[in-house]
Parts: sequence; structure tokens; C-alpha cells
Amino acid sequence: MTFVGSLQQLGRAFMLPMIVLPGAAVFLSLSQLPWDYIGLPGMPAHLQAASEVIFLYLPYIFALGVALGLTGNALAAGMASLIGMVIYTGITGSADANIEPTVMIGAIIGIVSGISHKRFKDLRLPEYIQFFGGPRFVPLFVSFVALLFSIGMINVAPYLESFMVELGEVVASGGGFGVFLYGFVHRILVVFGLHHLVSHVFWFQIGGYETEAGNMVYGDLPRFFAGDPTAGSFMAGLYPTMMFALPAIAFAIIHEAREDLKPKIRKTFLYAALASFLTGVTEPVEFAFLFVAPYLYVVHAILSGVIMWVTYELGILHGFSFSAGAIDFIINEHLATRGWLLIPIGIVVGIVYYVLFRWAIRRFRIPTPGREEGSQLDEWAGDIPYRAPLILQAIGGKQNIIQMESCITRLRLKVSNEKVLDINALRNLGAAGVIRLGGGHVQVVFGTYSELIREEMLKAIQRDQAQVLFHSPMQGRMIPLEEVPDPIFAGKLVGQGVAFLPDKGELVSPVKGKVIHIYPTMHAIGIKTEEGLEVLLHIGIDTSKLAGKSYFQAVVKEGDDVLPGMLLIRFNLQKVRKESKSLATPMVITNSDRVRSWRYAPFKAVKKGQSSVMSVVLKESNGGGETQ
Repeated sequence: MTFVGSLQQLGRAFMLPMIVLPGAAVFLSLSQLPWDYIGLPGMPAHLQAASEVIFLYLPYIFALGVALGLTGNALAAGMASLIGMVIYTGITGSADANIEPTVMIGAIIGIVSGISHKRFKDLRLPEYIQFFGGPRFVPLFVSFVALLFSIGMINVAPYLESFMVELGEVVASGGGFGVFLYGFVHRILVVFGLHHLVSHVFWFQIGGYETEAGNMVYGDLPRFFAGDPTAGSFMAGLYPTMMFALPAIAFAIIHEAREDLKPKIRKTFLYAALASFLTGVTEPVEFAFLFVAPYLYVVHAILSGVIMWVTYELGILHGFSFSAGAIDFIINEHLATRGWLLIPIGIVVGIVYYVLFRWAIRRFRIPTPGREEGSQLDEWAGDIPYRAPLILQAIGGKQNIIQMESCITRLRLKVSNEKVLDINALRNLGAAGVIRLGGGHVQVVFGTYSELIREEMLKAIQRDQAQVLFHSPMQGRMIPLEEVPDPIFAGKLVGQGVAFLPDKGELVSPVKGKVIHIYPTMHAIGIKTEEGLEVLLHIGIDTSKLAGKSYFQAVVKEGDDVLPGMLLIRFNLQKVRKESKSLATPMVITNSDRVRSWRYAPFKAVKKGQSSVMSVVLKESNGGGETQ
């Protein structure tokens, strides 16, 4: 599984250079406008040249993007990839053979640069030549590799060119079934974040086309924009799925949600449906049912392949620069063949998906969001700076992160210990899904906010502020302190914090610290953390009168050291519920004057001992010898 983890990083690296392609598509589309009418007759030529030059230098862009993507934006690797491409172009260009750099060549040199950086970034040479050691050695090494690679390519390029064209013909000979198979595999690989790898082969390598200028371009995507009348079959069929099928699933989830949760689910999934329709970003919707009904996802993958087969048989050819959303559909429609048919097909697809998913959710009682314990999907852009430290804790803290990257919809992590990941906390904090690929490689799907989350997590790591992180002291639901039916706690006269409504009669420690006080009735307990915070846990409201072992039983004593998740008190949930005003259990910091800022997770259902429900940043120490 470590191999799969490495592949998902490579898939992310392939996605990085593709962010420039929408610019090329927009320029090409704008060149079709009647600029003569506003006195700019030369503008179409300028726009077309801007578009063509992006595709011309696409191999260089891929070399640089892949190298940076594999190394976390290491400049030495990026420089090495560009040097490698320059050497390759120079040597092959001076040969008699007609060889041009391709995206595949750029990707290979980018991969070599990325691997070389990982291998040699810490290289130590003798002191008198150490200047060339470490990262500086990478461009030198790649230069020699590029030299040998280029000489070898002069000999094999003619055969390779013929192979790529023939491979395209073989794939084309598969007809509709070949397109179906691609569509099915593409959707399955989305689960592992590896879909960019298979897409890269079909979009940028298979099939060749000679432009009017005499240049060869390879792959469905460049051929489509170069004017190849046969290109677009591996892209057209994705439009009905992304523009209509996924939004239909979102509406089915909304309409099957409980009435009390429907307003929130409606807001969340309308955004997700709009993102899929406009931009082709599908993971926020797909991950809402992937983990709770994987068999339904397989059906979805099969249908996606069938849709591509249908578009192929109808002779529909369409393409995109980024993804099969409405924006790309409109921008590139002037290059399509029978592209308008995708709209009625999409409408039929949307109806089929909506009916199928509503029936399946209801028939098999699938716990999609808004139905019992459905997967979480949250709309919380404004809360990212506050949740990022909690997400960092749920991942296991900065010490557990070896590498952290992000793509459009997910954090891609390599962690030291997968066991310390708190999956429940991550879901509670807005993750649509968590995927373990083995070897420490983990993906956390946060939708289109993933890059912003990564940036805020990096800021939190760099600030390295003194903070205390709190776990859930019980299983149940976390609520704001203001909702506790007691004016003393709700008014924060005892201290500030949060409260919980328990589902189970167990209270566990939310922090690492020492038990400093247990009330005689054992309905409340005080803990002092290593940082000096005094935490009060009070089970229920008006419970001080409930004396006797039949109500509360402490399993720790004053002076005991406790860790997060350690059992503190057992209590009879039914008796306490019956004879108290409320089961609401406040968790407050009684010396709140020592806290500078507070962060809370969403007020949702929590598991006992779940991390990342609250964190506080401490004020600077004014003395006393304590580190704050």
C-alpha cells in the first residue's frame, strides 16, 4: 500500500500543471469574438497566439509542475526540471530525427527531478566541494540524466512516436466499450485520488495529430484544442455526469434529509451541487455516500461509464481545459461536435440519478447527511482559521505530520502514525471522508476549502502558540454554554467553555492533568492542566442534591494524574435524567482570565474521548514560572 500512497502523490503532482489550461481555453474562446467592431482587429491573433503558446510549452509546464508537486514546491527540483527540459530540447532539436518535446517527456523529467531531490537534498560531499552538495546537487545530477536520456531518445523516438499513434488507434478500435471502461475506472480511482493518472494517459498521451503548422500533438485534450476533428471522445461523456448526475444526487440527499435538518443540508448541498455543475468538482457530493454505501458508488461508476459509451455512439465530441463543468462547456462549445446533445442527455441522466438515489436512500436506509448518523459535510469557509488548529490536533499534531499537501478537494498527508488520527473528530470538523492508503499516506476530503485549510494549519504550526486542546468528556452532543438551563453556567459566572448532553453514563478526562477536587456527591470534578488551567466538569444541573452511590461513582481520587479519555466518573444516566433539572454537563475553565482566545468545533454529536472539540490559546506568562 506504500506504492499506492506514492501514486496518489504523483496524481496530485499531475494535477498541478493543469491549472494553466483554463487560461488557454479562455483565450481561444475569446479569439472568436468580433473584435473588429470595437476597433481591435488584431486582438483575435493575439489571443490565439496566447492560447497556442501555452500548449506549445505544455511539456515544460508539466515538468516544472510535477517536480514541484512531488517535492512540496522545492525550488531546486523545479530548476532541475527546467534544465532537464532545456537540455532535452537542445539535443533532440539538433538531431536529424524530427523529435519534439511532449507532455509525457515533461512528466518523466519532472518525476526524475522530484525523485532526485528526495534522494540528494541532504547529500554531504567533502568540505572543499560541499557547495555543490545538498539541493544544489539536484540540478547537476538531473542535467547528466537529461543528457543521457536525450541521446537515448534520438534513437528510440521514431519507434515511440509510431507506438503512441498506434496505441491511440488500438484504443479507438475498442469503440464504445473502451470509452465505457475508461469512464468506469476514472470514477473508481477518484476514491483513491488516482484518477489523474489514468486521465493523464488518455488526455495527454494517446493518439497523435499533426497541426497545420506541421507540429505533432498527442492526447485527447491537446488534439481537441489543436482542431483534431476526432478528439474529445474521452472528455465529452463526463459532462452529463458532472453537470447533471452529481447535482441530482445532491438534491436527492436534500429531499431525503430529516425535516429538522433539511435547512442546513439544503444550504450545504446546494453549494456542492453548484460546484459540480459549474466547475466539475464532484468529491463533496460523492464522498457524502461513498463510505456509507460503497455499493451505490460502484453503481454510480458503472452508470458514468455507460453515459460515456452513449455519447461516443452518438458521435458527440467535446473537451475541457480543467473539468467537465458548465463553464468549460460554454467556453469550448465552439470547438465541439454535436455538443448541444449533452444538454438533453444530461437532463435525462439527472432524472434517472435523482429517482434512483431517492429510492436507494429510502429503500436501504442509507445514512446520508441529514439522516441519523450520516457523514458530515459542512459549509464553514469563515470558520477555517478557528477550526484549523482543531483539525491539526485531530490529525495528531504537527509532530505526526511528515508531509502535507493539498489538491482541489483534499488534504494529502503522510503521517508518522495513522493510529492517532481521530476520524470522528475530522468528520465532525467538516471532512466528507478520510482515506487511508497505507504507509502513512492519508487523504482527508474537505472539498474546495482544502488549500485554505492547509495554509491555516501551516500558520498554526509556525505560530506555535501555547494552547491547550480539549477532548470530549462524554458521548453525546456538544452544545454552547449559553444553552445550559442554568443562569450561573449560561451566564459564564463560573467560567467559560462548552457543555454536553450525554448519551451514556460515563465521564472521561478531556485533558492531561491532575485531579484537584471531587465533590462529595461525586457529581462534579476539578482538573488542573500542566499549563495551570483549572477545568470544572459538572454532570447535570441541580444534581448536587443527588447523594448516594446509586447516582455517581468516581473511579479516580484527588491527586491522581489523568490523561485524555481516562474514565473519571460513572453515573446512572436514567436516574440522573429523572431526578435532575437537566443532563447538560458544562466543561468550563474557572480561571478563564488566563485564556487569550477560544476555538470551538461545530456543536454536533461527539464520541467519548473524541479530540478537537475545543482549544484555547493562553496569554503570555506574567510570572510564576509556568510556560504559557
